Amino acid sequence: MTPQLSIQLRAFSPDSVAEWDFLFEQARAADEAGVDRVVVSDHVVFGERLDEYGRPAVGGTPGGKQPTGPDGSWLEPLTTLSFIAAQTSRVRLGTNILLAALRRPAVLAKTAATLDVLSHGRLDLGVGVGWQREEYEAAGLDFDRRGGLLEHSLRVCRALWTDESARFDDGALRFENIHQMPKPHQVGGVPIWVSGTVNGPVIRRLAEFGTGWIPWGLDAANLVDSIGRMRHGVAALGRDAGSIGVVGSFGVPRGGDGRPDFAQAMHQIPPLVEAGVTDFRAMVAIPAEHAHALEVLGELVSAFRAAI
Repeated sequence: MTPQLSIQLRAFSPDSVAEWDFLFEQARAADEAGVDRVVVSDHVVFGERLDEYGRPAVGGTPGGKQPTGPDGSWLEPLTTLSFIAAQTSRVRLGTNILLAALRRPAVLAKTAATLDVLSHGRLDLGVGVGWQREEYEAAGLDFDRRGGLLEHSLRVCRALWTDESARFDDGALRFENIHQMPKPHQVGGVPIWVSGTVNGPVIRRLAEFGTGWIPWGLDAANLVDSIGRMRHGVAALGRDAGSIGVVGSFGVPRGGDGRPDFAQAMHQIPPLVEAGVTDFRAMVAIPAEHAHALEVLGELVSAFRAAI
């Protein structure tokens, strides 16, 4: 796989935001600069126990800190990507991550297929189970069954995306002779990127659904080891592990002049390529104003292409 460069757009804020135009200025700059993918994150509601984000036992990351309080502003990701799709022409559009089980599966399938068609096949769905019990409770769902709920949602989506006359029966839901059009623009349906640590359920989801893997927690911090364990687990289930992409993040420090030091940042790239990373997520401050964002992202893209 040719290594790709992605950035996360901050479609959230710790405060109330009246205007989000900066987000779309950044997206247009990424599109023009040659960034391969932009991603946005997801929270539907918040409870008040935000320290759970730092608990691996419930899906958090060790020592992690939720970036906003419970009244932070979070844009819904598929709606946001639809707006971005209308203002861009080539950059891929991803979720990192979508709490897919919180949406009714047939409606999620329709929403994602519509966005994929209107963007001419640019959508990637990064999905995971999340860490916050209150989001499942607000949706009337059992947090302790969140893994099974995610798999159920993805199986329904796959059936509706690929079968002309879909049928489905997993005990929880049964339908037959169901037609949903349009199908996604991308053959086989919208690519699914599965998030999580290397454990049995995540390996199973990767083997069944995964175009790519979004490492989480300690596995994201130790990619050399975790990619090997992921590939071993997936191969044991009969899946070609080499066909699964891997996300890896790298930081961009600031130089003495306060500007991003892309030359220094690129020293991180070759070891990650060797480890098996295919989607490189740059952790870089993006200016809000379009021309300045285009300048910064253009330098990032040039440095990245040279490094790989």
